[in-house]
Amino acid sequence: MDMPMNERSQENPHVLVVGPDGMALGSSGGGGEGDEPRETPVTDMVEQPAKVMRIGSMIKQLLEEVKSAPLDEASRVRLKEIHASSVKELEDGLAPELVEELERLSLPFTDESVPTDAELRIAQAQLVGWLEGLFHGIQTALFAQQMAARAQLESMRRALPPGAVPMDGEEAKPGPGGARSGPYL
Repeated sequence: MDMPMNERSQENPHVLVVGPDGMALGSSGGGGEGDEPRETPVTDMVEQPAKVMRIGSMIKQLLEEVKSAPLDEASRVRLKEIHASSVKELEDGLAPELVEELERLSLPFTDESVPTDAELRIAQAQLVGWLEGLFHGIQTALFAQQMAARAQLESMRRALPPGAVPMDGEEAKPGPGGARSGPYL
């Protein structure tokens, strides 16, 4: 018998650890199989980041407007159309995995009925929340990549012979004959 997703996740939690390269390092509580295919980093899943950011900003602004003003039937119909076209445009800028996730999570509106103010607010808030989660995931992956690059640079510096590279806070020592190396300005 299949359990609902929330009950299954409580019995066998799945923890995803993101490594310095933005990839999943492994799982905890899931058996620890090492032959699972590696996941694509979230930074590679957003094919058109500028477009996704623009649409996300627009959707967030629309949500603020919807919260502050009552909507008549015509404005609710228009907002429903904007929501549908925004989701479609977002899908054009995302990898197939994220498109599938967005389709599973977004609330579909029927063609024949006009959504209520509350339905529109919920749909917009849900989309804004999903986009903010996506942006946070990208920021986390980029930060992890920066930290990995910094660690790699530090290990390369430590591998050099002493005195080859000035340490942070030290001045470069003059070269042979008292002349400093490097560009002269």
